[in-house]
Amino acid sequence: MNLPSIHLARPRMKSGKIFVTPAALTALQTAGVSLFVPLLRHLRCDWGDISESDRRQNELALTAGLRILSNYALPKGGSVWIITEWDRSATTILLPDDY
Repeated sequence: MNLPSIHLARPRMKSGKIFVTPAALTALQTAGVSLFVPLLRHLRCDWGDISESDRRQNELALTAGLRILSNYALPKGGSVWIITEWDRSATTILLPDDY
């Protein structure tokens, strides 16, 4: 069995405190998706469904101390956003309408 490398599986940034809006939690539960799936993708710098310009901005944000945004499509429609604050003090999972 081929297991992923521990090095590749490590997060590339800190999350700080993790918050989830009630609407996002409901959407994830309805879609049958653990909140840890998109959260770990975000922390590993897999930004999900964002433009190339936003990808470049996120990569710059890693070193420049700026806010980072990811967008993940849900299997039953809709999407969740994950935002990590510039100082890495907090990461919030929310729906676009929560913003």
